[in-house]
Amino acid sequence: QVQLQESGPGLVKPSQTLSLTCTVSGGSITTTDYYWFWIRQPPGKGLEWIGVLYYSGTTYYNPSLKSRASISRDTSKNQFTLQLSSVTPEDTAVYYCARLGMGPGTNNGMDYWGKGTLVTVSS
Repeated sequence: QVQLQESGPGLVKPSQTLSLTCTVSGGSITTTDYYWFWIRQPPGKGLEWIGVLYYSGTTYYNPSLKSRASISRDTSKNQFTLQLSSVTPEDTAVYYCARLGMGPGTNNGMDYWGKGTLVTVSS
């Protein structure tokens, strides 16, 4: 029932800021015990988590990206957004948003993912 959809530009220039929005339907990003992730996969490499937004609004980030990443939310639109500043070609990846449930009344797992969107960093 829950659906997540990534959106944003597929091409950004080096040194600029990458901005992606995840639109959620079928569930609220403010519902207790759910956590909302940004994850990416560079070509030929494994998954890397970027950061997480708690249902309360608190955020946490991968230490390797903490200085450049920022997650925000718009509860009126049921959306959360990733901004990654000062991008380089190494930031080229498929970017995913996903949901984690953890606690009573949840499935205690990463149960829903967006289909992903490729972002290429190139001049």
